[in-house]
Amino acid sequence: MSQMYSILRNGAQQFNLTLTDAQLAAFEQYSQELIAWNQRVNLTSITAPDEIAVKHFLDSLSLYPLLAELPPTLALIDVGTGAGFPGLPLKLALPQLRLTLLESTGKKTAFLQHLIQVLHLTGVAILTARAEEAGRRPDQRERYDVATARAVAALPVLAEYTLPFVKQGGLVIVQKGQHPADELKAAANALGILGGKVSQILPVTVPGLDAERHLVVIQKIKPTPPQYPRRPGLPAKKPI
Repeated sequence: MSQMYSILRNGAQQFNLTLTDAQLAAFEQYSQELIAWNQRVNLTSITAPDEIAVKHFLDSLSLYPLLAELPPTLALIDVGTGAGFPGLPLKLALPQLRLTLLESTGKKTAFLQHLIQVLHLTGVAILTARAEEAGRRPDQRERYDVATARAVAALPVLAEYTLPFVKQGGLVIVQKGQHPADELKAAANALGILGGKVSQILPVTVPGLDAERHLVVIQKIKPTPPQYPRRPGLPAKKPI
């Protein structure tokens, strides 16, 4: 058994997730493909297999306990997914998940397309677009049960990137480091305008990661006004 197998198997059990040998093999292949592609495409600064296991895979799987309480065939969009985090590790753990990976960089979506083929995954769609553009498309708007995002921006900005995708009654789950008290205050206005309300702030412990982690859970309580998201670049430049 490789060190990655043991790190993942033991770590996942902390999230009440028992990974099969087939799932562990898929994670190992994911790691190998990530390392190989990273030599020509800038996908990650984390390149040691044991660090990939902790900082990418287990960190992504910290959302598993929340999603495991929801219907298994839920529709999830991972906004700004990069090399597939947290969406693809969650898909490996929850095979019935209907997953859309949103990423604006074509080289990264080429990697994701390759990965889906070599891992023989079904029920995964890839969108090469900015969140501000995709969030205005009728076929994408307010159609997902859950949107996820790693800490790619401050909460007011992430809210504008993610909430337009989510159905009323659905959830946005944002991964953050330290407790984002100041960000939550700054995001209050944006959430009110965009139709969201913070329902939970969950501290999470990622096995092997000596760092604070929190999940901010936002519930979609009313439709997002049609003028949001604003044009590309504006949410980050002038947050609501």
